[in-house]
Amino acid sequence: MLDWLYEIVSQLIVWIHTGLSTVVPKDSGWAWGGSIILLTVLLRLLLVPLFVKQIHASRKMQELNPKVQALRKKYKNDKQRLNQEVMKLYQENGANPLSGCLPLLVQMPIFIGLFQTLKRISDAKPGQSVFAVSSDLVSSAQNANIFGAHIPDTFLNAWGTDPKSWTAIVITGIAVVISSVTTFFTVRASMKRQPVADEANPMMQAQKMMVFLAPLFGLFGLGFPLGVLMYWVTSNSWTLAQQHYIYKRYPPPGTDGAGRGDHGQDGGEDRLQDRRVEALRLQGRGVQERPGALDRHQGEAEEGAGADSRARGQAEGRAQPADPQVAQQAQRYPEALVWTPSTCRRRRAR
Repeated sequence: MLDWLYEIVSQLIVWIHTGLSTVVPKDSGWAWGGSIILLTVLLRLLLVPLFVKQIHASRKMQELNPKVQALRKKYKNDKQRLNQEVMKLYQENGANPLSGCLPLLVQMPIFIGLFQTLKRISDAKPGQSVFAVSSDLVSSAQNANIFGAHIPDTFLNAWGTDPKSWTAIVITGIAVVISSVTTFFTVRASMKRQPVADEANPMMQAQKMMVFLAPLFGLFGLGFPLGVLMYWVTSNSWTLAQQHYIYKRYPPPGTDGAGRGDHGQDGGEDRLQDRRVEALRLQGRGVQERPGALDRHQGEAEEGAGADSRARGQAEGRAQPADPQVAQQAQRYPEALVWTPSTCRRRRAR
């Protein structure tokens, strides 16, 4: 039924293997393992536009979340009307909750095709071809090994042999553990970079379940060929690096991104104003902060305010305290420190 899919995946592996054979021995595990890794990288490069679309869809859903919450409260006793209103809201704003699943849906056929190809290569008899893989290449793949483990080997098969192939058991076991760990951290990193979301959101609930189910994937990995585990680890590693780059450069609203505060790019200013007012209030009551506390707040604010705040302050020149309470306290206590956005340095109030 899906032979056409297996033909495509196996043909891609053959093409990549042919190219790598000009660099490394064609019968080596590095040629076959490298073919699987390059296939994964090629696939993930093609999926970058879908990942960007997924990010935009996620941001759109975050923007609509307050309105969704309002609808949940309004129609909490009418589930059918609630679903209708939520879908209407999504349609009016061009949001699609399912668009975030596109990268995963595209990867699944490749994963299935690779699994079936390697499994049938492992079970193939001498002289038998597998889809687009000729009989000679099937024999080459069966004998290719990495650190003593063959590409089609699985942990369960290696454990079931008599005598046991301990090298294959150790290598495939390590691959299973690494694949489970990378899956866990991939899901966990994605959740940590999301702002506080609706707990009743099915997508949020699914992500939480994935965190707890990730270690269980190792049980399935025990039956996966070493080549499939290589694909799995490579794909997870790519996802981690891609998420780190995207979220660091374009942090989600409402999160502590690079150079961002709790309330966006001016969050550092807001926090410093609050701390300065509190410090002056304590001084008026005769209470002194611990030595170095204001310097620590100052450093944190400099980091939180970001480059935009500093540039704006330079254009304004020497700014005066914007908060009337700060200005009033500064007049009463001339030795207090007043923060000026233009320089973000300590200055005495005048």
